[in-house]
Amino acid sequence: MKKIGVIGAGSWGTTLANVLAKKGYEVTLWVYEKDLAARLSKTRINDLYLDGITLSPNLSYTNDLSDAVQDRQVLVLVSPSQVMRHVLKQLKPHLADDCLLVSAAKGIENDTLLTMSEVLQEVFGAEIRHRCAFLSGPSFAREVAAEQPTAVAVAAEDLDVAHRIQELFSTEYFRVYTNQDVVGVEIGGAMKNVIALASGVGDGLGFNHNARAALITRGLVEIARLGEAKGAQDATFYGLAGMGDLLLTCTGDLSRNRSVGIELGRGRKLDEILNQMHMVAEGVKTTLSAHQLANKLGVAMPITEQMYQVLYEDKDPQQAVADLMTRALTSEDE
Repeated sequence: MKKIGVIGAGSWGTTLANVLAKKGYEVTLWVYEKDLAARLSKTRINDLYLDGITLSPNLSYTNDLSDAVQDRQVLVLVSPSQVMRHVLKQLKPHLADDCLLVSAAKGIENDTLLTMSEVLQEVFGAEIRHRCAFLSGPSFAREVAAEQPTAVAVAAEDLDVAHRIQELFSTEYFRVYTNQDVVGVEIGGAMKNVIALASGVGDGLGFNHNARAALITRGLVEIARLGEAKGAQDATFYGLAGMGDLLLTCTGDLSRNRSVGIELGRGRKLDEILNQMHMVAEGVKTTLSAHQLANKLGVAMPITEQMYQVLYEDKDPQQAVADLMTRALTSEDE
């Protein structure tokens, strides 16, 4: 029996912890909110992030980070990307030398413009990459928690690590495919949230299927451009961590980023929208990082640029669409 720690008790962290606990592993879930940790221990229901789902009796909860990290063979990292570095620094003294790290966070760090694999290497040293894996793909937490069929990808430089994590998570309803393109899987997982914001804006403005199909298709082109500039493999963006996750997040009603976009399209201000949410919409801060990274690498990303202007320069969403549609005409491969 493996001893596993899961860091972060949002909807996705709770769901992944529950998947593993139901397989019989000894799993401890670190909960940032002390009162929520106490309620989870009593009720086995995450009433803040995954209400209505009764969790496995094999799952235990703690508000003490060291309790969730010490003596663990596998640590699953599900903290929001913008606080990941802070959490990693706190848990570093308690981490076993042979512990495998699985990141399930999707984002690009503000200021540094680093992906989570790069953040991990900065905190732990370059050698850590040989025992890291990165889980991504089209996977709404509530559907996985309800044991609805889901397929995701796990990427690792070391294929043996990828296979070990694949076996760890796979069930009759949660199928995991391996991949060695860490950069591509991470860029796909982060950038799909930016495009989902734009998709939501279109929905909020009252656009229909034509606009959404165009947005998703051209959004994938932007994601692939950025990924390739970072050294990713083009094929990754046509798989689960690319097109799969993009389709889900741009169309699904459970998408937090699409929901934020819808409200922006309806005319609400960003601060007002975010103040009424208790879950994190990663795409908002990732848009800032992606805009800066695209400029740094010289990558043309017009949808991302317009989304940046809507979020950070208070641009009218209708004008952003008009500017996208009337910019200089190009060929499809530009």
